[in-house]
Amino acid sequence: MTEITRPPVVTILGHVDHGKTTLLDFIRKTSVVLKEHGGITQAIGAYQAQADGKPITFIDTPGHAAFEKMRSRGVRLADIAVLMVAVDDGVMPQTVEAITHIQSANIPMIVAVNKIDLPGVNVQVQLEKIKRQLSDQKVLVEEYGGDVPIVPISAKTGQGVEDLLETINLLAEIHELKGDPEISAVGVIIESRLDKFRGPLATVLVRDGSLQKGDNIKAGETAGKVRGMFDWAGKAVDLAGPSMPVEVLGFVQVPAVGVRLGEDIKKAEETIKQASFLDKLRQSETQVLAVVIRADNQGSLEAIEDVVGKLNEGQQHLKVISSGTGDIIDSDVELAATARAIVLGFNVKVASSAHNIAETNHVLIRTYTIIYELMEELQEVVEGVLQPTATEEIFGRAQIIAQFPYGKGERIAGCQVLEGTISKGPKVRVLRDGQVVEEGKIKSLKKVKEEVSKVEKGQECGMIFDGIPQFQVGDLVESYRPI
Repeated sequence: MTEITRPPVVTILGHVDHGKTTLLDFIRKTSVVLKEHGGITQAIGAYQAQADGKPITFIDTPGHAAFEKMRSRGVRLADIAVLMVAVDDGVMPQTVEAITHIQSANIPMIVAVNKIDLPGVNVQVQLEKIKRQLSDQKVLVEEYGGDVPIVPISAKTGQGVEDLLETINLLAEIHELKGDPEISAVGVIIESRLDKFRGPLATVLVRDGSLQKGDNIKAGETAGKVRGMFDWAGKAVDLAGPSMPVEVLGFVQVPAVGVRLGEDIKKAEETIKQASFLDKLRQSETQVLAVVIRADNQGSLEAIEDVVGKLNEGQQHLKVISSGTGDIIDSDVELAATARAIVLGFNVKVASSAHNIAETNHVLIRTYTIIYELMEELQEVVEGVLQPTATEEIFGRAQIIAQFPYGKGERIAGCQVLEGTISKGPKVRVLRDGQVVEEGKIKSLKKVKEEVSKVEKGQECGMIFDGIPQFQVGDLVESYRPI
């Protein structure tokens, strides 16, 4: 576990026309990190600004309703909320609503009193009035003995905005915001849409851990694999750490806004595995995957067949048994069932009756709207089949959820069994991010304080390994036997 100080995640709420958009625009134009990009066009509803050399992540939530929707799902969207109050209006109905949402989310608040540049307004008198109004809503500012900072600003001219950013950083330091970049990413979907050229896209706020290109992902009921990531300026990135917002390409379907990313990742990996070409190919005795192809037009069809031809150079791994234009219909699936093939579709629909036949006969149908995604998966098939694979039996898997010192230089791995059975006899290996870290055996297996011979799914246990000195919280322990 390697915790680091992470940037605060800030959301801005308040009454309509009190200056939220103006403030965000000012910060974006003056403080957003754009040196590398020579300018910025906001591609996603989140970005990072700098204050005193320290990054701050701003989430531009579309309104109180979306904020409430995320809160009701138990999602901690932000670390700090800025409540916008116009100096001339004071606390208004939507201000009260925003206060309720912030208090319900149980996050620290900063009050930004905006429009102090308005002519004819006695700022000091109005500030005192706003402080009393806030106290009626159980919001006590520091001058009234509370812990809520109040910062007068003009979002239009920028007066006081630097003070606001410094206050955000000070509050972040007080609350000691931490993140562990070495664990798998946990985050929140803050925007999602279907792009007709790139497919399902989702803006992900990485709350903790790191998200990398190639990672398997799951958000709600939607799984996928990260095929591309883009930062707030639209620049492609391969890694997103704690508190970083990124737009992610690779979901099978458009995920719902407000759902968590990273939950039940094992299930996501299994979902992807069940639907993978490579898994189908390895079930084949001939190591040749039969394919039925349907495309929207002849040009697309020829492009796909050309890709297959190039991937088959040297040795055939993909065999096109039928191809043509038009939607996927019953006869396509029936042919695939007979030939133990899969069906690929590009920019086409699948008839409902064909879906039913596919489910009954366990035929895999994959459809695409983006040509390079189809090409990448076909490439993975060929690369995967060229790699030698060992045959083995997996007995069980467990996740390390804690570690404790034991004896001279040894440690106990506190584990929860995720599937199957873990016992002392078979070999075990420790995996991190899908890669084998160490291999060895279990020399001690305890449930509570008693030595046991095995533990089963859902149970917790303590393991002392023989030959596995390197392990950490979050690793997987896999019990197996070569065949």
